[in-house]
Amino acid sequence: MSGVAFAEPFQEVSCIQINVRTNERIRAPEVLVIGPDGTKLGVLKTRDAIALAQEQYDMDLVEVSPNTTPPVCRIMDYGRWKYEQEQRLKKAKKHQTQVQIKEIKLRPKIGEHDFQVKLKHLIEFLNKGAKVKITLRFRGREIVHTDIAERILRRLANEVQDIGIVEAMPKMDGRTMVMMLAPKAKKEAPKPEPEADEAGTPTE
Repeated sequence: MSGVAFAEPFQEVSCIQINVRTNERIRAPEVLVIGPDGTKLGVLKTRDAIALAQEQYDMDLVEVSPNTTPPVCRIMDYGRWKYEQEQRLKKAKKHQTQVQIKEIKLRPKIGEHDFQVKLKHLIEFLNKGAKVKITLRFRGREIVHTDIAERILRRLANEVQDIGIVEAMPKMDGRTMVMMLAPKAKKEAPKPEPEADEAGTPTE
C-alpha cells in the first residue's frame, strides 16, 4: 500500500453533489474504503468492499472521490446522505443573490428634462440592487462627437456616486458607447457600545 495516494479528508464529501456512483455502479476494480466513522479500512477489491458495506454495516458503498488512485469510497447510508445533500443544495440556491441587469438608453443630443428622467430611473434601479447598463447610440455623423457622449455618461456616474460605482468605464462598442454601473455595497450599522454603570463596568 506504499504507493497509494490517500485523499483527505474522508469524513465529508468535499462538495455538494448528488449523482455519484454507488455499489455495483462503481467501475474501478479496487477502491480505498473508508468506514462509516471515517476510519481507513484499506484498499479492497470493489466486490469485497460492497459485500463488507452491505453485510457488516447494512449500508452502501459510495464513491466520494473518483479521481484519485485508487478511487475513495465510503460506507454510508446513501439514502440519508443524498437527502442531506439535496437539502444543502436547496439552501445554497436560496442564499444565492440574483443580480438583475437593467438597461438605460440615451442619445447624444439628450435634453435636460430627458436626462433627469433617465437619472431618476437609474437611481431607482441602483436602490433596488440592480446593475445598470447605460448605452448611448450614435446615428449618422453623431459618431464624431464621442467626447460629448462620454461627458453625458460621466455626468450620470457623478450624479449617483453616493449609491453606485462605475463597474465598466465608458467605451465604444460599434456605434454605441457603453458604461456599466453597479450598486454600492450597503454598510452595516455600527453596533451600539454597552452602557457602563456608575462604577464604569459595562452592562449588557
